[in-house]
Amino acid sequence: MASRAEREEAGERRDWRDVARDAADLALLGILLVLAAVPLVTAAAAVGTASAAVHDWTRTGSWPSARTTVRRFGRAVLPGVPVSLLALTVAGLLAADLAALATDRVPGGPVALLVTALIAAGLAGYAGLVVVEVGGNGGGQWRAAARSAARACLDAPTRWAALTGVTALAGLLAVLVTPVAVPILAGYTVAALHAVAGRQRFATGAAPVPVRPELP
Repeated sequence: MASRAEREEAGERRDWRDVARDAADLALLGILLVLAAVPLVTAAAAVGTASAAVHDWTRTGSWPSARTTVRRFGRAVLPGVPVSLLALTVAGLLAADLAALATDRVPGGPVALLVTALIAAGLAGYAGLVVVEVGGNGGGQWRAAARSAARACLDAPTRWAALTGVTALAGLLAVLVTPVAVPILAGYTVAALHAVAGRQRFATGAAPVPVRPELP
């Protein structure tokens, strides 16, 4: 079967079946992502591998093979452990701080709550860009992705703001939807981050950030 990119090059139009297939693929991606992240210390590896899969899909129109995906995940587990622990720690501290401010258990009032919420949103947007960048280098080079994302945030603040909006919307939907739909939302969120980051990069004329190629 021809890939999406090959069909588009041949001039074939996408119909509802293509849209339904893409939606199902992203839902499955999200479910696998959440299952792989259940041990928590593998969360970064799961997210990086999913991002790498979406990176391939958005550029070639085809998903990577199961063998490639499993290999990427295996290589990303150990490098991703400190990233998982750091992300969980920061998220936990910010959540506890927001909860304490919202219930007036600590001083600060609405102003401190607003400032903390903005900081949390900005960090979430930066993390979203890191996820996009790590997907471009095979899903495991978090340090290089973090540096690339930091440069991109400084060079194109609108791109940072757009990704902050995506992560904020995803967080809101995660609270509103039924828990069983949260894994599905995870796959859509990774795809949305790639779509918005790519669109903003094109709109601002920013050059792609060079990353080290994935090892065979």
